[in-house]
Amino acid sequence: MKGRYGLELYYHKKRLAVFGIIALISGLFLITFLSFFLVKLFRDKVLNSDSVSSLYSNWDLHTQEGYKNVYNTSLELLEEKPYHNAALAFHGFSSFMLAEYETDNQKAQALLDEAIFSLRTAMRNCREKSLPQIEYMLGRSYFYKDKISNYHYYSDLVVKYLKDAQERGYVSDDIPLLLGLSYASLGETDNSIAAFTQALLVRESDTLLFDIAKQYCKNEQDSVAKQYLVRVLETSSNEELLNSSHLLLGQIYINEGNYDDAEAEYNYILQKDENNADAHYGLGLIYESKGDSIKARAEWRKCLKIQFNHPGALKKMS
Repeated sequence: MKGRYGLELYYHKKRLAVFGIIALISGLFLITFLSFFLVKLFRDKVLNSDSVSSLYSNWDLHTQEGYKNVYNTSLELLEEKPYHNAALAFHGFSSFMLAEYETDNQKAQALLDEAIFSLRTAMRNCREKSLPQIEYMLGRSYFYKDKISNYHYYSDLVVKYLKDAQERGYVSDDIPLLLGLSYASLGETDNSIAAFTQALLVRESDTLLFDIAKQYCKNEQDSVAKQYLVRVLETSSNEELLNSSHLLLGQIYINEGNYDDAEAEYNYILQKDENNADAHYGLGLIYESKGDSIKARAEWRKCLKIQFNHPGALKKMS
């Protein structure tokens, strides 16, 4: 009996030992799991919330350094969560702002591509109240991409996103001006004039007055265009803009058949800058209209000597 009792006791102790080992392993696994969960919870709820807070606080600084911090912090958040909506939006915002500071066009274009990708991705799941600002920044990004590339491939997207932002109630002083310039590049003259006129109510500038004059000239409303050009000539101190205004006035006078005033505009420019190709081209048009082809071709040769690929002069001399 003792032998049997001793054997049962042995197996009982063995079973207890096995159960103890299983319980220990289970306990260790549970502790490991809880530790992992708590660390992840801490990181997601505390560290990430701190990171999101830093996005707002650095953005509010409105400095290049602040935008760099937003850019880097948002990038770190996106490495962990590629569809973190706040990080996507702020990464888009900061990429655009850093592109404006960038002096290297290639780097600026790369930053704008980042901005556009991040903002378009953020639009998919953003809150309703955040959508207008994202649309506005997306419109600005496309506008600046056009500006630094000297092409207008994205003007339609500038109009789309800025109009969408406006329709959702977003207000920014620069929207009418950006719309006016984008409509102009699309050849939508009436819409451009309407947007520029609204921009004038916000802030008048010599550049804006000239831009409106150009659109009225394209719309064959020369008398209105002249009124704006006179205001530019009265208020501006920008020599390049003043020359452009005299050139446009010269073209308007030619359209009206007022060759004497047109010639006076071109000669005024050449007195200050005898190497102005457009002024020589304009004089050539005047001489052509007066039937003096010899003087006209002489002016166009001067024009091509200054600017060998001047389209108007090339066409006249071909």
